[in-house]
Amino acid sequence: MPSAHHLIAFAVTALVIIVVPGPSVLFIVGRALAVGRREAVLTMVGNTLGAAVMLVLIAAGLGTLIAASAIALTIVKLGGAAYLIYLGVHAFRTRKSLAQALAGEARPSSGRKTVRQGFLVGVTNAKTAVFFAAALPQFVDKGASSPAWAQILLFGLIFTLIALASDSIWAFVAGTAREWFARSPRRLELVGGTGGLMIIGLGTSIAISGSKD
Repeated sequence: MPSAHHLIAFAVTALVIIVVPGPSVLFIVGRALAVGRREAVLTMVGNTLGAAVMLVLIAAGLGTLIAASAIALTIVKLGGAAYLIYLGVHAFRTRKSLAQALAGEARPSSGRKTVRQGFLVGVTNAKTAVFFAAALPQFVDKGASSPAWAQILLFGLIFTLIALASDSIWAFVAGTAREWFARSPRRLELVGGTGGLMIIGLGTSIAISGSKD
């Protein structure tokens, strides 16, 4: 078990990184605007599960490999960026169906599909992989009785809980804003297209230079 000093120091660092809008936050906000609050929450759940899988791999030593290999990092980054762009294009092309969905004329996406989409984005978030690989080991207490991998998992759990709280707030705020726009079909089409363009822009920015998480 790491000392209280190490835990507090990491929690503060994680909070500063998480509250700054990055891939996770912008993706969830984009989904809330393009599809709705329910899908945004499910996307957040999937994204968290993806980050959890990444954390386990980091603790097992994969993080060091990714951080040291420019090729591996580029593949992960471009893969996640391409998937974001695909989802953004789809949201933009189907923006007119939002009014039908609210009127009960169209069915929302299945919960499993939405969670899977969030999972793929979370597990391919290169910035999260680099943060886990580079930052978490720095907070490991070498004098503690627990092994380094166990401490890394604990830090990752703290990071995940903070991210869940922050992302939930973002999803709620964005979902509430969408409901206001839904009073007008034209407004709803506009916000659906905006959400799609936001996701496309996010994927493009990650492909070009990466983003904060």
